[in-house]
This record gives sequence, structure tokens and C-alpha cells, in this order.
Amino acid sequence: AATVPRIPSTRLALHHFDMSYSLQLKDLWPSVRVGLLCEQKYGALINSFSSVDDVTQELELLNATDFVSEAPKKAQQGAAVEEAGRAESVSQEGSGEGRMVMQGEMVTQAETSPPLCASISSKVKCYTFPRGDITRFRPARPDALGLLDYYLMDAASLLPVLALNVQPDDFVLDLCAAPGGKTLALLQTGVCGHLAANDVSISRTKRLYQILHSYVPKEIRETVSVTSCDGRDWGQLEGGTFHKVLVDVPCTTDRHSVMEEENNIFHRRRTKERQMLPMLQLQLLMAGILATKPGGEVVYSTCSLSPLQNEYVIERAVEIAETQFNISIHVEDLSHFRTFFQDTFSFFSDCRLGELVLPHLTANFGPMYFCKLRR
Repeated sequence: AATVPRIPSTRLALHHFDMSYSLQLKDLWPSVRVGLLCEQKYGALINSFSSVDDVTQELELLNATDFVSEAPKKAQQGAAVEEAGRAESVSQEGSGEGRMVMQGEMVTQAETSPPLCASISSKVKCYTFPRGDITRFRPARPDALGLLDYYLMDAASLLPVLALNVQPDDFVLDLCAAPGGKTLALLQTGVCGHLAANDVSISRTKRLYQILHSYVPKEIRETVSVTSCDGRDWGQLEGGTFHKVLVDVPCTTDRHSVMEEENNIFHRRRTKERQMLPMLQLQLLMAGILATKPGGEVVYSTCSLSPLQNEYVIERAVEIAETQFNISIHVEDLSHFRTFFQDTFSFFSDCRLGELVLPHLTANFGPMYFCKLRR
């Protein structure tokens, strides 16, 4: 009997995305689709533990900028221009005494509005090339002690770490830590009181160890506890102990799924596993919530565009926390990230909860979904 020709997993993935994402993203899907099928853009996360001093200078000469420190400056400039415009229109409308009062009120408002810039860790530096610039970074180089000068990653992967907003002496859990880019970024904040990095896969945990070994000095490495537990059990193992928890869950890894046959979740043998992903994601997020102290924060993230793996998981987790555990969860507003980082990333403006970075040819980062919850 003739065998049925095997359809490549990448083509199955693209067909699946064409069906579902064209409904979700509508007119945006064709450009997102092209982005997914083209070479991904990277950022260079500077390793503050490496003693290579001239690396930032070298990158700046190539016209790369640190998008983390640039964003608040641009946002402040924009706000100042807007403020000046408003003050001018008020002074033209009002007269005499009334005008002075109005301007006075505006100054007070501007001074007391919470400095959102404080929520972006200034210690973390990640260089990217401007929109439309597809220059590639050179491979990382070691310093005299063998520590590499930067880590190449999808720059959008840094956003969940920035959203977590780690404060001095926080106990931090990275629940699904491998291969280790976000763990490394958490260490670059320089303020983790204790960092627990966990991943269910022992082979992936080995990759995490390799990254820590290549980038982090021994005395800092020793402050990180690396484990290989099933993240779904974490709430029972160490419940209510962390100030901040990052839950970067396994997902359909949309970009990988349309580009690589190897380890593709759309392989016919993995259909059941793929269908069960939202359930696994929900269980991991619940474990992350239960591992957090009251008043603590959880950031949930995926590298998928799928609302079933993104907003729906958040909504269900909030509901279960309330009904089964009597825990009230507040979904934080992260729209300031869109304002700050709109020059570097393309954001989806219709995301109901959290934020979603869309791949785009001029800024081909992502997809990256992230949402912040406060217990």
C-alpha cells in the first residue's frame, strides 16, 4: 500500500496559525506571518560580571543602543513635550489668576505622578540595533577569567524580567528556567536576595548550568539554587516563600514551530501534548501563585501569539485562585511598557490582559506575551 506523504511539522504549524491567528490578528496577520518566517532579531544582554569594559563602546560605535536605559529617557522627553503643549494651550485659554492656578496644578500633578521609570531596572543593559537595521552581533567573547561579555537573546524575552521589577533582597523563583536567558537577566539586576532556578527537564537544566558557568562568577553562582522538579508541584514543596516568581511556561514556541522540524510540538506524535499545553500552563501558573508570599508578584510569559495560552490561562488562574484557594489576584496594568518600548518592539494594541510583542520585519523580535499578577 502506498504510504501517505508526511507533511512537515513546520507546514502543519503554519496552517494551524493561518487558521487561528488570521481571526485573532485580522489585518495584522500577514505582516506578523512574514516576520515569523524571516530571520529573528537579537539583543545583546551585557554581562555585568564580565570585565570586558569596552564592549558597550564597541556596540555603540556600531549604532546599537541599550533599549532599557533609552526607553525611559524617550518617554520622559515625550511627556515633557506633551506637558509643555498642554501648559501653552491652558495659558492661551485662561487669563490672569485662573491661568496661574491651572499651571500650578499641572506642575504638582507632574511631580507627584509615580515615576514609572523606577520600575525599569537600570542595572540591566541590552543592546539592539535600530528598527530596520538587520546587522548581526558578533559571537560573545570571554574575558581574562573566561566569562563571556554578552548573551544573545530575543530582546523581547527581557520584558518579563523587567516587568517582575526585582527589588533588593527579594527571594525570586524562576519556575521554568531553562535554557537560562531569563535567569541570567534576573542575576544582572544585581539585587536578588536569593534566586531559585527550576526546570523539569534534566537535560535542559544542564544547559542552564552551562550558561551560569559561562557568564557568572563562582561566588554569585553559589547563591543560585538550581533544581529539576516538576514545576506544578512547587506550591506544595515551598508555598508562600517568594517575593517574585517568573513563570515562563512551555508553549507552542510559534517562531520555532514554523522554522524548525527538530523538536517541533506540531509533530503528529505530539498532538496530545500540544492540546494539553493550556492545562499544563494553568497548573504551572497556579503553582507560581501559590509559591508567592501574600503581596508578592508573579509574571507569566509565553513566546506564543495564542490567546488560549495567554489571556485565557490568566483568566482561569485568577478564577481558580479565588474560588479554590480564596486568594484574590490583581492583574497589573503594564501599558507603560508599550509607551516605553514602542521604538524597539511592535506591540499588539488589542491585548485584553497583559502585553504582546508581535514579530514585524522592521523589529523582528517576539512573539512574547507577558502579564503581571499581584497576590
